[in-house]
Amino acid sequence: MTIFHASELGTAGLHVDAIYEGLKRGNAGDDPLGPLLQVSNSGGFRYRGSIDRLNLVVLTTSMNDPDWPDALDAETGTFTYFGDNKEPGRGLHETPRRGNDLLRRIFDLAHGSEADRRRMPPVFAFATTGNWRDVRFLGLAVPGALNVRPAEDLVAVWKFKRGLRFQNYRALFTILDAGHLSRAWLDDLIAGIGTSPHAPSAWKQWIASGTYRPLISERSIEHRSRQEQLPTDDVGKRIISAIHGHFADAPHAFEHCAASLAKLVLPDVAQLDVTRPSRDGGRDALGKVRLGSGPGAIMIDFALEAKCYGSTNSVGVRELSRLISRLRHRQFGILVTTSYVDLQAYREIKEDQHPIMIIAAADIVSTLRAHGLGDVTAVKNWLETEFPVAQN
Repeated sequence: MTIFHASELGTAGLHVDAIYEGLKRGNAGDDPLGPLLQVSNSGGFRYRGSIDRLNLVVLTTSMNDPDWPDALDAETGTFTYFGDNKEPGRGLHETPRRGNDLLRRIFDLAHGSEADRRRMPPVFAFATTGNWRDVRFLGLAVPGALNVRPAEDLVAVWKFKRGLRFQNYRALFTILDAGHLSRAWLDDLIAGIGTSPHAPSAWKQWIASGTYRPLISERSIEHRSRQEQLPTDDVGKRIISAIHGHFADAPHAFEHCAASLAKLVLPDVAQLDVTRPSRDGGRDALGKVRLGSGPGAIMIDFALEAKCYGSTNSVGVRELSRLISRLRHRQFGILVTTSYVDLQAYREIKEDQHPIMIIAAADIVSTLRAHGLGDVTAVKNWLETEFPVAQN
């Protein structure tokens, strides 16, 4: 891992996944982004220049807010970032730091003409590390994403808190294929020089044509460890415990919950029917996913298996073999579990290339958070409303 110490910030370039250390005095002046990019030392949204003429924008995230789950998909280069209207009582664009107003402006520029894109400031995304005020560089971001329509990459979502409804932005960015950004380009941006010969090629290509060239990373190990499949934060653990406890006396009812979770993960599910417990043929639900749209679309069959296990009880080879053996020709399988798949079973799925999608405990938590169910109370209300049979 590349680490830049506080004394190096004024001359450092930006390297994807590098750590930029601040001072250790215990106050806001420790923040490394000020000396690194000449921006303010606090806030999720920071910028250099004026709101009407931006030289550069910095987005920071802790990646651990359950109500507003910022997320980076390193495999596709898609970065999801929520705006700064996170409390009720204000309009969508009326935040003190004008973060949502900034999002609206840069997305308008990104979806405009080439002349508009030339007014677009580079957006640098950082995540806090949890160690003092140190940050990790996530990458150079541009508004929008491949195969996402302009009307869908900046969406005002409704939230309910303390009895009040309010809106905030959910923004989709693409991390460009620019693993290293030179100090010369950063210095030009800080000086207000928008057109610089030191800009990376992926940025120049996007400015000229609007073409996304995302930073795509393939997993070196296809199977996930136990730790990767289970939630790591306390709220996530309590959410999974609440789901497991809700179905403790009615385990078959979890099949309906698993089917609903699969629909959230795969929004193009066109049909999904939970089978009768006594005649399920080893499959808890059968469904179809629509690929494409209109008359040219096709339907792909799948079978779903649900396992409402405690976090210490893994899904093993026997349970997965049962699902695999019952898949028909050209079907794929979905396993939904409140636990995790043990290492041997996961390896066999990947090594033998079985078409099985795993929705483990951590995936359940991230999916619910992405759909506005970010705390235990909200999840319990959802369970009690949608799956009341578990309480009989």
